Amino acid sequence: MNNSFKYKKYGNKSKVLIILPGWGDTRKTFDFYINNLKDKFTIYIFDYPGFGESVFPDNDLTIYDYALYIKKFIEEHNINNPYILCHSFGCRISLLLIGKYRVLVDKLIIIGGAGIRRRSIKRYLRVKKYKFLKKVSCLLPKKMRFNYIEKLREKYSSSDYKDLDINIKKTFNNIVNTDLRKYLKYIYNPTLLIWGENDTATPLKDGKLMNKRINNSGLITIKKGTHFVYLEYPFYILKIILFFFN
Repeated sequence: MNNSFKYKKYGNKSKVLIILPGWGDTRKTFDFYINNLKDKFTIYIFDYPGFGESVFPDNDLTIYDYALYIKKFIEEHNINNPYILCHSFGCRISLLLIGKYRVLVDKLIIIGGAGIRRRSIKRYLRVKKYKFLKKVSCLLPKKMRFNYIEKLREKYSSSDYKDLDINIKKTFNNIVNTDLRKYLKYIYNPTLLIWGENDTATPLKDGKLMNKRINNSGLITIKKGTHFVYLEYPFYILKIILFFFN
């Protein structure tokens, strides 16, 4: 597992900033922020298994595996009360680090955070239909089954899921099916939530829920922003980050 995580260190200041990117993103996604923050902090940023320079292990993982790795990294590097900046999937790790494993964090910034699993009738019916159609495949001749199932997966799988290698798909399922809202009430450090108004991957209502359940938190909504608001408005988000952390 340790060999599955590659990280990069920038800067050499006393205050540590840990950046946890979104699913599928790499260290390069945050180049703008690293270049503008490395003179103020010591920065650690990771490539998750299967992305960037990190290879995926032979077994599937859960979100708890990711969080425990980062926890161990913090302990082994004697990092005390770091700042954390996370986007999307990185929020899942942060919620577990602080809310479950009680890692002490000074301040936390969440951008378009994932971790709230919502059950909708539409999604439920879609999953049921997919499972039913998949069972029907047993009625087909063997030589037709593979193509039939592949077409079903192509039609009913999300774009994120379709782009994954086969050995990462089980991990993806493990992660998206884990609801972490129960850990929100255990986060006490100052937390800033930044959300794009038009975020469809992690909708604004998730940000509002986190804001309601995290005691010491505030929510900034960026008009016309999407899930990648930090790439769309980099200078504005950078100003917010500097103001909050300083």
